[in-house]
Amino acid sequence: MKIALAQINPVIGDFAHNSRRILHWTEEAKKQRCDLVIFSELALCGYPPQDFLERERFLRDHDRALAELVAGISGIGVLCGVLERHSGPTGKFLHNSAVLFEDGGRLFTARKRLLPTYDVFDETRYFEPGSASAAFLYKGTRLGITICEDIWNLPAMFPRQAYAVDPLSELMSPPNSKPEILINLSASPYHLGKDAIKNELYSRICRRFNLPLVCVNQVGGQDSLLFDGRSLAMDRSGGEIIRAAAFQEDMVIFAAETGKGQPHDDTVTHEAIDETGELLAALVMGVRDYVGKCGFTKGVLGLSGGIDSSLTAAIACQALGPANVLGVALPSPYTAPESIEDARQLAHNLGCRFEIMPITSLFESFQDTLAPLFKELPVDVTEQNIQARIRGNLLMAMSNKFGALLLSTGNKSEMAVGYCTLYGDMSGGLAVIADLPKQLVYKLARRLNSGKETIPARVLTRPPSAELAPDQFDQDDLPPYDMLDAILAAYLEENLGVDEIVARGYNRPIVEDVVHRVRRNEYKRKQAPIGLKVTTKSFGHGWRYPTAQNYREGKIQE
Repeated sequence: MKIALAQINPVIGDFAHNSRRILHWTEEAKKQRCDLVIFSELALCGYPPQDFLERERFLRDHDRALAELVAGISGIGVLCGVLERHSGPTGKFLHNSAVLFEDGGRLFTARKRLLPTYDVFDETRYFEPGSASAAFLYKGTRLGITICEDIWNLPAMFPRQAYAVDPLSELMSPPNSKPEILINLSASPYHLGKDAIKNELYSRICRRFNLPLVCVNQVGGQDSLLFDGRSLAMDRSGGEIIRAAAFQEDMVIFAAETGKGQPHDDTVTHEAIDETGELLAALVMGVRDYVGKCGFTKGVLGLSGGIDSSLTAAIACQALGPANVLGVALPSPYTAPESIEDARQLAHNLGCRFEIMPITSLFESFQDTLAPLFKELPVDVTEQNIQARIRGNLLMAMSNKFGALLLSTGNKSEMAVGYCTLYGDMSGGLAVIADLPKQLVYKLARRLNSGKETIPARVLTRPPSAELAPDQFDQDDLPPYDMLDAILAAYLEENLGVDEIVARGYNRPIVEDVVHRVRRNEYKRKQAPIGLKVTTKSFGHGWRYPTAQNYREGKIQE
């Protein structure tokens, strides 16, 4: 059997677009004389559709699109992730299913057994789990069809089993109906290090069951989630046979009889990329897809001359094209001349439009208006935040007038401890680097400069500053970023407590202060724009802590 692995970039709810992509790649597979083409989990509606699944009209439109696909494709088998109505008298109304159809007829349906509810997943909210796993004989080959999480319960990888059901083991019994090929339709979101985890899991599965594995993963950005594709086929010993491209639509072919693979298009790059290059590709894809899928073509952002806005601008120009990006410097009385020079040089290097709009007169007007109320009160963070909010208002005005999405430039380190201004520098429609710790921001900036200087060298060496007060530097109020990032990673991603972090050698008052800041700034993050998820634990849909709470760990005091 000759199998095509077709990873597409669906748009949630755009059934016409998704159907066109499925038809396009099906025709390409037919040209390659494939017997079967496989698409990803919920490829027809896009993943994750969330509460659209509660709308009957959405479900009817899906069913109509599926019926048209089944009726309109001939000469090849198609295995596609779809929604299916649950007909039982109890339980949820839907199944997350994979349907195999050919020449106008539906041959087999597999239903997802394991429904994740951790991190960004909410599948038990909508779906009823399938009740059985069985191989299906298709063109002389028994196929073991699973959907994403169904294979993420392997004892060798996860000593504590999250599910009582083991779909893979069920597929192997009875032995005379054991599949000859394992197939997994997936919509597995990307984060740093995820590809290595998946490779290890897939390889262990192949070796344990002595079977080849074919996995087709979704590609593209969907709100905060990024899907990297990288669909692949492995042999029974866990060796990679063929792999599709990362972060772009692609198709590769696996010949089951010979155990060989081939790319569909020799011009597509399938080489492995290092972690930093992978991360840049993911963010570029995320910006391009979020902006485009939300109906925009242009972006606008504030250029402070600092590292965060410089990296955000570089990513935006790669994603949207320099002609579609507007960078605006908004100097206040405390902005250093070097900041304007570096912002201008960055825009020149990138080739994007650049404007300067001083805010000093507006700031003075605010101060004059507030003077009767603020008289005899000392200048403090209030006046700093006024400057940030003036900038936010001006940038939003440009976003409205020009129809350009405002890109927020804050990083994860700042978001975690609240070193940002609500309705100020947090304004925007997409927070591009909101899941990048500060040290990783610098690493990506250096990577961008590895060929030629894109971000001015001085931006990477000047001490970070919000420039909202005289002689202000970030490290006047925060621990050094290398220390802050390490503490945050331990607390946010490893779920370590204060005592455990202190045991790693960090100063207790500093750790307590960082943890306290994370907790007290939850209200800010709940009002922040969507950020692109690239770590194992990002702020947003997968971060679920109450805003009103009074839990204080260790010796943390108000």
